[in-house]
Amino acid sequence: MAHWLMKSEPEAFSIDDLARKRKEAWDGVRNYQARNFMRDGMRPGDKAFFYHSNCAAPGIVGIAEVASAAYPDPTQFDPRSRHFDAGSTRDEPRWVLVDVKYVRKLKRIITLDELKTHPELAAMPLVQRGTRLSVQPVTQAQWDFILGLE
Repeated sequence: MAHWLMKSEPEAFSIDDLARKRKEAWDGVRNYQARNFMRDGMRPGDKAFFYHSNCAAPGIVGIAEVASAAYPDPTQFDPRSRHFDAGSTRDEPRWVLVDVKYVRKLKRIITLDELKTHPELAAMPLVQRGTRLSVQPVTQAQWDFILGLE
């Protein structure tokens, strides 16, 4: 089992939205490296930290589970979608998504500012300057350390 961190702006889709829906397609990823992580690395049963980004207190707010293998993101084919990609075809789709299901909210928000204070997390892409990927790998050691902060 692998571990991940998946970012979402809480005004677009929050941990509470996932808790209410129980399962949701993680669509709209339009970065090739993040896409590759979903397509090549994510497997059903993998766990992911749910991270609220672009908000007053960015941080890890919950845990989700990858509930499907990667499959073509239908929003890339919809000209009415803000995620439409005119260069992507059904025969050769560029973009994929995975379904994620709600596991639980953390007991507290573990903020980005707090995560940055721990030397044990210095190699984590999230705390490194200039890393903005919406889907990132998390090592077992990082996963365990962060859960210990809860």
